[in-house]
Order: sequence, then C-alpha cells, then structure tokens
Amino acid sequence: MTNLSPLQNAGAERAHFELPVDEHGQPQHYFCGNSLGLMPRAARAEVMQVLNAWGQFGVEGHFKGDAPWMPYHERATRGLAHVLGAKPIEVVAMNTLTVNLHLLMASFFRPKGTRCKILIESRAFPSDRNAVESQLRWHGLDPEHCLVELSAAPGSTLDDPASLRSLDPQQIIEQIHALGDSLALVLFPGVQYATGQAFDISAIAAAAHAVGAKAGFDLAHAVGNLSLNLHASQADFAVWCSYKYLNSGPGAVAGAFVHEKHAHSNLPRLAGWWGHQAETRFKMGPEFIATPGVEGWQLSNPPILSMAPLIASLTLFEKVSMPELRRLSMALTNYLSDAITADLSQYLEIITPADPAQRGCQLSLRLRAGRAAGRACFDALHASGIVTDWREPDIIRVAPAPLYNTLADVDGLIAALSTHFQA
Repeated sequence: MTNLSPLQNAGAERAHFELPVDEHGQPQHYFCGNSLGLMPRAARAEVMQVLNAWGQFGVEGHFKGDAPWMPYHERATRGLAHVLGAKPIEVVAMNTLTVNLHLLMASFFRPKGTRCKILIESRAFPSDRNAVESQLRWHGLDPEHCLVELSAAPGSTLDDPASLRSLDPQQIIEQIHALGDSLALVLFPGVQYATGQAFDISAIAAAAHAVGAKAGFDLAHAVGNLSLNLHASQADFAVWCSYKYLNSGPGAVAGAFVHEKHAHSNLPRLAGWWGHQAETRFKMGPEFIATPGVEGWQLSNPPILSMAPLIASLTLFEKVSMPELRRLSMALTNYLSDAITADLSQYLEIITPADPAQRGCQLSLRLRAGRAAGRACFDALHASGIVTDWREPDIIRVAPAPLYNTLADVDGLIAALSTHFQA
C-alpha cells in the first residue's frame, strides 16, 4: 500500500504553470512532461522582458536593462548546478542536445590504436546513435567493428518485444570490463527514453574509468527528473535538452556538463568565439584561449529568447531541493504503479523496472492485447482529457511530474483507464 502522506505535497508549484485545457475549457490531466514540459507562467514575462529591452535599447540591450544580454547565459548557471548536482564551472546552457553531444565527443572520443570502441545501449535514442556512428566514420572507423550495442535480448530486432526488456545493471559493468582496453567511450542515457529505466551514472563512470575509457551521458530524460549528483559521479561529460522536465519550451536551448577535473585541460575541441575567455574575447585576436570549465566549449553568443523560459523554470526548481522533489516523484509514481498492478494488470504490462531506484517518474505501459489495442487506448485517453505519449512499437508513456502533477491527476488517469477497459 502506497503511503499517501507525501503525495499531499505533489504538484506544489502547479499554480506557477499554464495548464492545457480540453475542448470544454477544462484543465487536462497532463502526463507528457517527458516529451514537452508545461509552460511556467513566468516564462511569458521573461520573454517579454527580452523583447522590451530589444525594442527600447536595440544593440545596447547587451549592456543595459535589468537583464543585459552579454552575461545572460550566466543567469541559468546556478539553477542548472542545483538541478544537476554540479558545480557552476561544470554546467552551461547552450546549443541543442545533439550539437552538444558532437562537440563533447570531439573532445572525449579520441580513438588510438585498438582503443577505438564506443559502448551504447541497443535502443539508444536515434539521434544519439546517429551521432555516435557518424563520429566513428569521421575518424575512419567501421561502426560494424567499433560500435558496441548492449541489449538485454541479443539478436532481437526493434520490433521484437524482447528488445524492450530492462538491462541488468551488472550486465553493463560486465560488458565494460569485457571490452577492456579496446573501449574508448561509454555513452549511456540517464533514463532510457522508451522503457523509463534509470541507470547508475556513478557505477558506469567508475567502470569506464577502471578500463581507461571516458564516460558520457545523455540526460534528456533524467535532468529535472532524478536527483542527480553529477559532480560526485565523476562522469566526464553529459548533455541534455531542457524542454522536457526543465519546462523551457519547444526546441529550447540545451545544456552541457564537463567535470571540473577537465576545467583547465588542453583537450582538443571544435572551438567558437564565445568559448574564448571573456576578458579578451572582444579583442578579436586570432588565438583561441578557452574559458575554464564547460563554458570553454561554447560556440556562439547565447539564444536569448530561447533561454528566457529556461530561466523562468529554473527559478521554480531552485525553490525545492532535488532530493525532496525526487521523494515526491517516487511516491507519485509508486502510487500509479501500485494501482495498475493491483487493478489493471490483466490489461496492462509495466515494462519500466519495478524498483523505484531504477526509474524516474515515467512508467512505460504496453497493452497485453497488442499494438492496435494500445493505440486505441492512447486515443481514448486523449479524448477524455488525459495527455500521455505514444512511442513505437506499442508503448504508452506516462510521466507524473511532481512539480505540477498531483494525486488528483493520477486518480483521473486510473479512472479513465478503468473506464476504457470496462467499456
């Protein structure tokens, strides 16, 4: 039985978000923060502040007003450090996720001789796999030999239900040690986008370093979801988008982490002028002198309008501790999982790990009756004001985000599922 007392605080910041409404003007039960987070109400004011400064000051907006644009990206630093469990020198808002992934792989994937392999999981988000394969080819390496994809069901295709099994955490460590000195880089998600499985970043990073490899992570589905201790994890680098649990808006600015141990390194990089040290950047000299820390990987001046909603959202995150938010998340997700297991298991399978430590707030559901029934259920939920997410081949993803989702939201989802199956 789930303890309901922590759930009374779920959705504590709900009043600070815009809630989508259905065709009757009623607020929807929104469980799609793992795809696009809700809009913070303050985002409108942040964007308007930028527009007003542009209109009032023109180019002088870089130096004038309440939030000048020259140091604008620094407004996100403290909030990102808070959310990620990192030091300010280790985090920056910049670019988009896959751009950041390419930039950091250019520095941290340095194949040499037989140390040329990259380990990923077999159902990696397509953009990650595309980036990894293209990096291998860029170095003149054959992905058939150098791209190692770890699967819980070796030999299965993406359409095979077996391919959606969760990975045994020990299996990951064993594979890293088996690859040994042939391994150059481990690139894993913080949370697997399809199954919702959360991975132990510290354990993976330690295993990679033990065999002389680097460890990088795609935190798209982990940032703002898990209580991350990225500095303590010793991960070499990480990237993320911010429009999911960080609620920064569609296609908004992404982020990157480089561990402090690399802050003053001479790692090769694909450089751009905004990564040049701030003190001499505008002397416009030909020599590149990197800003210490991850800011040295910046390319161009920040997209101010894209960054404004992120700052509005981070302000909300800074009002709560990430361990406390994680505690609320586990209680809310456990409540949903327990209800499905107790009352709806004859219809639904939860493919996300049952262990709360191995999942974030997302539960990935499959209908036992097959894909067509799953799609019909997804459509019926949407028609009844329940916003979830569909992923091929047959997954309904449900993510109760504790910053704005409440116990009443979850009860509404359970009631809608029960009604659908009893019809």
